[in-house]
Amino acid sequence: MSYESISVFDIFKIGIGPSSSHTLGPWRAAQRFAQTLFDKKIIFDVTEVRVLLYGSLAKTGKGHGTDIAVLLGLCGDDPVTFAVDQIDAKIHDIATMKRLVLHGLHEINFDPNNDIEFLITESLPFHPNAVTFLATTVNGENIAETYYSIGGGFVVKEGEDVIGSEVVQLSFPINSATDLQHWCIKTGMSVSEIVMENEHAWRKEEETKSGVLNIWRVMRECIYRGSHTQGILPGGLNVKRRGAALNKKLLAGKSYHDYDSWVSTIQTGGNDFKYILDWVSCFALAVNEENAAFGRVVTAPTNGAAGVIPAVLQYYITFCDGNNDENIIQFLLTASEIGSIFKKGATLSAAMGGCQAEIGVSSAMAAAGLTECMGGTQKQVMMSAEIAMEHHLGLTCDPIGGLVQVPCIERNTMGAIKAITASQLALQSTPDFAKVSLDAVIKTMWDTAIDMHHKYKETSDGGLAVNVPLSLPEC
Repeated sequence: MSYESISVFDIFKIGIGPSSSHTLGPWRAAQRFAQTLFDKKIIFDVTEVRVLLYGSLAKTGKGHGTDIAVLLGLCGDDPVTFAVDQIDAKIHDIATMKRLVLHGLHEINFDPNNDIEFLITESLPFHPNAVTFLATTVNGENIAETYYSIGGGFVVKEGEDVIGSEVVQLSFPINSATDLQHWCIKTGMSVSEIVMENEHAWRKEEETKSGVLNIWRVMRECIYRGSHTQGILPGGLNVKRRGAALNKKLLAGKSYHDYDSWVSTIQTGGNDFKYILDWVSCFALAVNEENAAFGRVVTAPTNGAAGVIPAVLQYYITFCDGNNDENIIQFLLTASEIGSIFKKGATLSAAMGGCQAEIGVSSAMAAAGLTECMGGTQKQVMMSAEIAMEHHLGLTCDPIGGLVQVPCIERNTMGAIKAITASQLALQSTPDFAKVSLDAVIKTMWDTAIDMHHKYKETSDGGLAVNVPLSLPEC
């Protein structure tokens, strides 16, 4: 049986907002194209580069920063390490000088206004998120490569195997929830233990654990930063950031000096339902406001849904006694496997499946991670993921102004709350009596994606995007 080998670090990628498919994916594609020119030993012969954006990348590319991403990618900058506070200055310099340094090595003329084309009436058949790079050399040679950003920061080059180049032999091959359940029953292992065994195909266990904790470090820093940053989000909608104000209101003047003391201070407020609910919303708002402001985030499994999993994990740490490394690793490994199964059976791309593919999948992932950490069985873990997605089916992607702000930011709070509810339902249920399986809901999600009108798939051509005047505030 053929299967796609997906690591936890394929699902969780460190990058820069606001979109995994419209920012991180095109950024990676541009990097790969520049690397191709270098590998062919023709980079110093290049005289001209043009970028063609198709479909959803063209329609919402400006709001999602696609043009910014391809410029930085062509320059050879890496989204994992590039300083977010230097983005504006570098883009301004390129636009003003009308020049960029290709792959960080070779300076060429490049006018973003003319050399990046947004082909809003054209789409390529393989996927709505398509970008073509065209380079011309001093000898008149033309090089063209087309890439598809298929969701969650995954990028496929036209003509290459979708499964990818790094095919490894996993201890427990998994394409579906049925496969995962089979291995859990056969071995008696938990979902996170199955995932850890599979990760051995890539690296040692300690390296995996260290990498997962680094993923949490970036998530945690994003939550804390977003909970203490005020202002207006960029892009023209004039959306006011709310995470910092909510944080300040909930803490009512209590003092702290870093993340750890902040969490301790939050815990002194008790376990009132409304109090916890407000904090889950605060955590999610904080992350996605950072995402909308081109901040450092983790695809989980996408940037547009980046707040759900951190918010639920922060809830678990803060209010459920989950603050230790092993629990955090267990949570993220479990969540990653659910995301992997959704990618294989459906999509992580809102341009293909609407927001059910982003918030819905992230909610299912978070529910699964929380359920295992709360002592749920393997079947309860999968049941919680099913419940979470079942109640996101049909969710459209209709960003106002093509920005990952309205309704995207609030949707992360809803996805987080649904994940916690789904987990609680599963923990209080007997999965053997469930009427809907996780595989059934994944197939239903994909069927719904196929049937969904294209205007509800990250085009800003339908829904709230056309019914809310741009001059109106969010609330």
